[in-house]
Amino acid sequence: MMPSGGAAARTEQLTVLKISVHEMLNDPKVGALLSEAGETLPDEPWKAANLREMRRVWIHANAVERELVGALSRACSACELQWRDARLNSDFKLVLPYLSEVLNLTRQSGVSKAEVLGCSPYEALLDEYEPGAKTELLDKYFADLSDFLPSFLQAVLEKQDKQKPGVLPAGPFPVEEQRAFGAALMQVLGFNFDHGRLDSSLHPFCGGVPDDIRITTRYTDEDFTQSLMGVLHETGHALYESGLPRDWRYQPVGAARGMALHESQSLLIEMQACRSREFLSFAAPLMREAFSGSGLEWEVENLHRLYTKVEPGFIRVDADEVTYPAHVILRYRLEQGLIKGDISLEDLPTAWNGGMTELLGICPPNDSLGCLQDIHWYDGAWGYFPTYTMGALAAAQLFASATKDLPNISEAISEGNFSPLTDWMRRNVHSYASLFETEELIEAATGRPLDTADFKEHLLVRYG
Repeated sequence: MMPSGGAAARTEQLTVLKISVHEMLNDPKVGALLSEAGETLPDEPWKAANLREMRRVWIHANAVERELVGALSRACSACELQWRDARLNSDFKLVLPYLSEVLNLTRQSGVSKAEVLGCSPYEALLDEYEPGAKTELLDKYFADLSDFLPSFLQAVLEKQDKQKPGVLPAGPFPVEEQRAFGAALMQVLGFNFDHGRLDSSLHPFCGGVPDDIRITTRYTDEDFTQSLMGVLHETGHALYESGLPRDWRYQPVGAARGMALHESQSLLIEMQACRSREFLSFAAPLMREAFSGSGLEWEVENLHRLYTKVEPGFIRVDADEVTYPAHVILRYRLEQGLIKGDISLEDLPTAWNGGMTELLGICPPNDSLGCLQDIHWYDGAWGYFPTYTMGALAAAQLFASATKDLPNISEAISEGNFSPLTDWMRRNVHSYASLFETEELIEAATGRPLDTADFKEHLLVRYG
């Protein structure tokens, strides 16, 4: 909502805040207090976890100089604003010098943190979003998916070709009607509008704090289906944030446990629950009423075909479950190469298009559908992308365990009742916040460490 002329002032405000927080964390007293606290193990698990998380935040802050924090903050703000114009004009060259500065400073930050954390610069950046994650484990997940998905994708496409295709209901669908319907389904899921909002933006997101959660999405008049699933996806994030333990608010132990788990909660809602036949049987009559629809294209079977259609596409946020991992694998490879210096930033559009051709057999016709589509790199979020697929794996594994513990979950969803599912997540995921490391939490909730088995089984059942 900020006017374009306010960008410079807002950049300075954010920079001052980031530097102020950095200086507080780097006060010598903090390091001394952490050392003193570490001499005696706290008597309660949540206190020990709190100390662990405090130390992690301190390590990240202490590894970089004040000047780098300020420079990176300014560079990211300038680049993100320029990205908007570049994306609108589909011209990567417009943002190239800005992104070059972000990448240069990000590398410096990664190198400084890697020396302290004892890992690679890329892993140091990854640690900011998924604490403790290692490329060795990511490579294992991605190698398994790379072996499984190409032949499976081909089989699914061949199967779909023999079936009646889904028909998109005819628009236009006014934005206000889409927003109202999205908000209604958010409330069905359990979103509390006394503590949150739904607005529009160039890129969908969920942000804020547990008692004030802001969700945005983007709309197109001709198709309500994409925006609706985007809203439901972000609502999954919101439910996680609002479910964090109140007694630990404003303490590190009370924060969400990394982005992989955060993405698991959004993908669990969007992919596992809301693209299911059960949910669509509940939602179909509400869709017809909301948009005054009639005819076969509004029936459950057609809507289910639309929402489970598999088709290689250019845009990550619109990708189906089968092709989505390819989008993440591409970004994972590219950002590693860019951080290491193996890929020149000037060659990013070419490298991107080549990767899309290799992984999905399609080549973006312009930069907006290619390397300009995501905000992450331009806003300084390097090392974030792998958490999306880690989240997909975790979502499938958690949903499988939840439905095994409570076989009535799918039936309840068909009636618009998400309480059994969200209550299970509250007990087994949300209530623990950052008490455990991600791997520990997933193993406690599902009985085994994170792997690809349930995700592949889910795809086989739904699409095979």
